[in-house]
Amino acid sequence: MGKSLVEMTAEIIQSQISSKQMSTEEVKAALNETFQALKALQDSEACGTDVIEADTTAGSPAIDPKKSIQKNKIVCLECGQEFKMLSPKHLKSHGLDSKVYRKKYGFSARQPLCAKALSEKRSASGKERGIPANLQKAIIARTKKKPIADESK
Repeated sequence: MGKSLVEMTAEIIQSQISSKQMSTEEVKAALNETFQALKALQDSEACGTDVIEADTTAGSPAIDPKKSIQKNKIVCLECGQEFKMLSPKHLKSHGLDSKVYRKKYGFSARQPLCAKALSEKRSASGKERGIPANLQKAIIARTKKKPIADESK
């Protein structure tokens, strides 16, 4: 005899909790979503349907793109999975790269595909290392060269 949906849901969520920290609300939501997904799969199997698109229709994102980049996570708009950063490997599993993903969902080309906290942490780390100062030096060097070229005309 197979496991019940509740048992399977509990096992899935336990494995998620062991690999990443989740708040109580996130655990509750994950339990509910996982149970509903398993139930939908079970119902589709009973009816003989092949593919189930639970909450999404073909071509629509899992959630609103504006809400996908959050403080401590980014939600993949293709599958709904949560990450700290959308890796090229994950995007490739959907047949996309970061440039195509950004264009498809209306993000600017400079929008980092990572959680806001991670982006802020990287920015602060870069400033500590002096990257903006180095960039400023390069900009000054470039602008100094241009007027000299103009004077020779």
